[in-house]
Amino acid sequence: MENKKRNTPKIIFSLAALIIVIAALLCVYRFTKKDTSQGSKNITVEVVHRDASTKTFEYDTDREYLGEVLADEALVAGEEGAYGLFITTVDGETADDANKEWWRITKDGEQLNTSADQTPIADGEKYELTLTVGY
Repeated sequence: MENKKRNTPKIIFSLAALIIVIAALLCVYRFTKKDTSQGSKNITVEVVHRDASTKTFEYDTDREYLGEVLADEALVAGEEGAYGLFITTVDGETADDANKEWWRITKDGEQLNTSADQTPIADGEKYELTLTVGY
């Protein structure tokens, strides 16, 4: 009985610490999350194919994320994953996994660290989808 009384404060302290950590992580997520731009916007998407040919698409949209626009316009296809759509096909060309091909997303030539579904868009931005070989 005495042993249970000594463990009770430790359990309460541990639960309180866990709640504080969860709250801190939620705050960090909320303050570091990229803002979306509401309203009408125009974006450009350039597709670089396997043979290095390029094709440019321009979209006027009210959507807030790149993945939504690409899916609405049927420019891409793929598989749903933990981070949203894993793009396997762009403009009718499918990446060959056996050859370690994949579609890289860049914004104004800079590599993005988010999936298309997690990439907020703003008016005037330019994105590139490039068929890339090698992981």
